Amino acid sequence: MKKIHIWLLAILITFLAAYYQRKTGPTYPKSEILTINSQQYKIKFITSHGGETDAEVIFDLPEEIEGTLSYHKYPTNEPLTDIVMKRTEDGLIGSLPHQPPAGKLEYFVKLSEGNKIIYDNSIDPVVIRFKGDVPAHFLIPHILFMFLAMLFSTFTGILAFRKDSSFKKYGIYTLILLILGGGILGPIIQKFAFGDLWTGIPFGWDLTDNKTLIGLLGWIIAVVLNIKKERPIVTIIASILLLIIYSIPHSLFGSQLNHETGEVIQGFVMNFLFLF
Repeated sequence: MKKIHIWLLAILITFLAAYYQRKTGPTYPKSEILTINSQQYKIKFITSHGGETDAEVIFDLPEEIEGTLSYHKYPTNEPLTDIVMKRTEDGLIGSLPHQPPAGKLEYFVKLSEGNKIIYDNSIDPVVIRFKGDVPAHFLIPHILFMFLAMLFSTFTGILAFRKDSSFKKYGIYTLILLILGGGILGPIIQKFAFGDLWTGIPFGWDLTDNKTLIGLLGWIIAVVLNIKKERPIVTIIASILLLIIYSIPHSLFGSQLNHETGEVIQGFVMNFLFLF
């Protein structure tokens, strides 16, 4: 297998992992297909919103369709607030009030045509998380470096499997990309979005930060152990480890605001405490 073929295989694996991670993550918008008068309409529920503005839920539906948007802070037992969705040139719109970074709202909609309810997702509400505005000049390089790190990691792992001695060189490139994208830019993104540079071990249990930490440690070990002697198996393990990490849904168990204390903690911790 020529290196160009290895690159193509690595690109394919990386794109598939990135697509799976994005598609299955809690910040990926949820969609539904409605059939109204024999015509299908796609409605989208946003699950993430950045900046200082309210989050707008917009549906492109026929003018005769009316809607009610209901929401409350999540996870709480607060009573629901109901608002009538407004009709504008952009469609049927309801606004969810802005929340502090990592604050969440749980919401659902009821759509009606006259006196007939045509859609109601109150038994399966949507959760949206608010975050600070992340400057593009930090976000774009972060995404680029993390994608390239995954690509080089996969490429290096294949080289190591084939016992191609150049895997040592590409392992160093992988580690550098991980340090830039995850070790440096990652905390900066976290600071802009949720107010903290690092919420992983030893300061917290944020899954995204801890994934970055594990991936970095794996590749540091792989690079160090290959300095004096070729140990391709260690590089293969580091490559597989990063692939598994990369495939875990992004922002799963991410930062979450405790509405009572005002403290930002991790999602699974907050949800566990809420149960009791």
